[in-house]
Amino acid sequence: MRAPSGYLLAARYRLVEPVGRGGMGTVWRARDELLDREVAVKEVRLPLVLDEDLRAELCARTEREGRATAMVAHPSVITVFDVVTEDERPWIVMELLNARSLEQLVQQEGPLPPRRAAEIGRQVLGALRAVHAKGILHRDVKPSNVLVTEDRAVLTDFGLAALEGDASITQAGIVLGSAGYIAPERVLGAKASPAADLWSLGATLYTAVEGRGLHGRRTAAAALAALTSGEPIPMEKAGPLAPVLQGLLGIDPVTRLDPVRASLMLSRVAAGGSAEEPLARAASKAVRSAATIAPPSFHRRPQHRGLHRAGSTPGPVPLPVATPVPMPRGHRRPAEGMHRKPLDPWPTPRPFVRFMSPFIRLVLPRRLWPRELRKRG
Repeated sequence: MRAPSGYLLAARYRLVEPVGRGGMGTVWRARDELLDREVAVKEVRLPLVLDEDLRAELCARTEREGRATAMVAHPSVITVFDVVTEDERPWIVMELLNARSLEQLVQQEGPLPPRRAAEIGRQVLGALRAVHAKGILHRDVKPSNVLVTEDRAVLTDFGLAALEGDASITQAGIVLGSAGYIAPERVLGAKASPAADLWSLGATLYTAVEGRGLHGRRTAAAALAALTSGEPIPMEKAGPLAPVLQGLLGIDPVTRLDPVRASLMLSRVAAGGSAEEPLARAASKAVRSAATIAPPSFHRRPQHRGLHRAGSTPGPVPLPVATPVPMPRGHRRPAEGMHRKPLDPWPTPRPFVRFMSPFIRLVLPRRLWPRELRKRG
């Protein structure tokens, strides 16, 4: 049974209008009357034909979604404000975004340019790295679970998320996820892993840039059969995004593209570059720079000093002397200081000092004489 418009949830959240519907619930635009702000409320609808065990499982899954999402603070992870249990079912109160899902975006505008798809993928990958760091696996990354605003891509719907330490609430033998976006190892019965979420991200970006699902298969089994047959992944519009997709969609999770390198490659494509070539050029440039940088010199004067002067002949660089020999006063090395004006070795006494010098010499001790008189002795 669906709640009517105007329903007041928990004596606080007023449901205004539905903004999205799915097989298991409705997302409402609502008003938080306590804090006077707009929010999104996810209503979970439980079919009446379900037995008590399945109803309990769906309720537990929804509560787990709210708890998993609230654990992560990231701009690309939907923010959860509250989880309410009312009418024997849970409700999730979240931030309200003026956004379309990636699935709606592709349906309305067609395949996205590789650069835009790469920027969306970069942000969603940041969200996955944040949830993985908390020990959370999303397990249902797909275009309908990615909301896109003008400047944000937000990962939503953690209903199938798995938390470390939580007891499994799923019946044995059932693979949770959406056909075409489940990693091959999960279809074969392996446990979910961060690498499986990355495969789902690759399939999601493939749909975004190509405008169709991976291999065009409607079921996970058909997609898996096409992948394991060795059939190459057809890419017509991926362009510079193709190396990223090929790396994320690898069959073997061990050799699959890791999140750090995937993030770097997506950032380069989003900036208008190539996913692979700039990395090789940057590495070769770093090697060349390291070869041309000389160690710093600790001589008093640089070795090249004076070589630019006219009449000077560059000669062998003398080795540093362990114990420097003091030079006589007034002595200069050959060709050193030829561009400078000759300096008077003794400063000229000021007129007042010159006038008072007999009196100063007679009255004051030598240590108190002006500098000009002391040097002249």
